[in-house]
Amino acid sequence: MPSFSKSAIVLLLASPLVASVIAVGCSDEPQVQTSGSGASGSGASGGIGGAGGIGGSTGGAGGIGGSTGGAGGTGNIPDAGPDGWVGPDGGFVMAACVNQVYQCGDTIDNDGDGLIDWQDPECLGPCDNSETGLGVSIPGGAGAACITDCFWDSNSGTGNDECYWNHQCDPLSTAPDYYPEWWNGNKCTYNANANTPGTNLSCDELLNNQPETCKQVCPELTPNGCDCFGCCVIYKDGQKHGPVWLGTENGLGSFSCDLEHLDDPKSCAPCTQVKGACYNECGTCELCIGKDTLPPECFPPPPDAGVDGGGGMGGTDAGTPPPEQCPDGLQPCGLPGQDPCGAGFYCITGCCIEQPK
Repeated sequence: MPSFSKSAIVLLLASPLVASVIAVGCSDEPQVQTSGSGASGSGASGGIGGAGGIGGSTGGAGGIGGSTGGAGGTGNIPDAGPDGWVGPDGGFVMAACVNQVYQCGDTIDNDGDGLIDWQDPECLGPCDNSETGLGVSIPGGAGAACITDCFWDSNSGTGNDECYWNHQCDPLSTAPDYYPEWWNGNKCTYNANANTPGTNLSCDELLNNQPETCKQVCPELTPNGCDCFGCCVIYKDGQKHGPVWLGTENGLGSFSCDLEHLDDPKSCAPCTQVKGACYNECGTCELCIGKDTLPPECFPPPPDAGVDGGGGMGGTDAGTPPPEQCPDGLQPCGLPGQDPCGAGFYCITGCCIEQPK
């Protein structure tokens, strides 16, 4: 995930509504972090036992020169939110998109699946107003026919971020389907020389580059596996799907793409990713949309842990945290045992990013 300098979140604490709705976990009552029930690792000879998760106890240390130490406790804390994830003050912290709080930042489990805000795999940032489906459902929607700008900011229609893309530039937009905007018929027919409102850049130039303003505003908000315009590779049950356009509509003006219909082109339409300067690759050791675990090779054993390495971190099969999960300077998040992001930050596909101002 590329790293860009951004301003901290506007928390709107001056608003009486916001100040009164800082919810904790899934309950209306304040929740207290308890000691947890993670079991101690037994610690065979050799490796050091794994550290416990939040609230879990530490794994036992092994003897000198033998096999792996015991795994740490899972640390799932009762009544502290799913898997014990809590904010710096013991609760989830409200997150704003510029000056508006949407469903994915309101500290409420809006779709009733037991997952709040960034924990929900269908929450794609603080500027996402739906915990159901992969469309962001904010004012501006997917924008005018064929034309889109930064999909992940406070206005996913054409705006002032100088991110430009035109689905007439997408080679997939040909008869009979005209993907990704199939519901608009032939309005977005592929034309390599198409004119894109707001810029004189050609299709080829837009595909391989974007204005500097766009590169400063949009890429950090873009989840791993996606481009700036909502064209994403999505994982389900360990398998890649797509890329598909998350702005796909059902023909009635509503977003239709969700995790259950990734292989239905009318619900999650195929798209061509803009990779030149506005793309966030999903690396092997990075979390992505629908990919919430990492392979064993992403967790090297800690140094001097004895033969066969050390025990797991917080009950995972890991040794030390994956070094490639986030670029330098960004706090990793989203895996068991990792701290939640602090106020002013939001966990997007495994990394804490500053919110748009």
